[in-house]
Amino acid sequence: MARKRREEEHENHERWLVSYADFITLLFAFFVVMYAVSSVNEGKYRVLSNAINAAFRSNAKSFSVQNHPTPLAVPLVVRPRARNKTASQHEMRREREKMKEIGREMREILAPLIRQGKVRVIQTSRGVNVEISASVLFASGDARLSKQSETVLAAVAQTLRNEPNDIQIEGFTDSNPISSAQYPSNWELSSARASSVVRLMEAHGIRAGRMVVIGRGENDPIADNDTADGRAQNRRVGLTVLSRLPEATTEIPVTSRDGQQPAGNRGKPGSSP
Repeated sequence: MARKRREEEHENHERWLVSYADFITLLFAFFVVMYAVSSVNEGKYRVLSNAINAAFRSNAKSFSVQNHPTPLAVPLVVRPRARNKTASQHEMRREREKMKEIGREMREILAPLIRQGKVRVIQTSRGVNVEISASVLFASGDARLSKQSETVLAAVAQTLRNEPNDIQIEGFTDSNPISSAQYPSNWELSSARASSVVRLMEAHGIRAGRMVVIGRGENDPIADNDTADGRAQNRRVGLTVLSRLPEATTEIPVTSRDGQQPAGNRGKPGSSP
């Protein structure tokens, strides 16, 4: 028998459609999966965000109400604002009255020197300021306290010993330069004079931690250094009993018992050289 000739296979030119269809199917499946994943994550993040916000709000409220020892929580949550304001005004009024009383006591103790124009007591926004002429306390160019000044300052210390207020003591000189082995300049002299006052006050019961020493030298004069009288006024020691109230901007001189202001202006704590 004659063998049948095998029919030749024809090449399929549309075979690429199968691969294309597979690619489109996979691409569609990929985007479906990505969309599903993104939707799930967004939902989870939303739930997580809500849970965190709720937790923080709950903790903040609990902390403010229950754990109020922190300074910020106390006025905002525990104590009413009106009550704080009333208490603050009461404390301020009490502090002002106490400072006025200290000023009256300083006037009584220093009355003879005030009448001589060597001391001035001024009630300021910072507290009670006692300006004492250096001639009352020291010899010229020296920082050792005289016997008279020790007696006066001891009485002042006894009055202030039990008060809680801090005390600032400042030394001032005139503009004449000084140059010695002990005091190379007015800085050293003014600081040494203020330190002498502090040491005496501490020896009479004033706690050292309440006091501070400042040497001003020839700076901050209260009179003209071109005259002998002005230089005498600038040589002084300032003792300030500091108020615990916020500083204001006004100065109110303390008057004497008869209602008269002490002799001289701020530039005249004393006229003796």
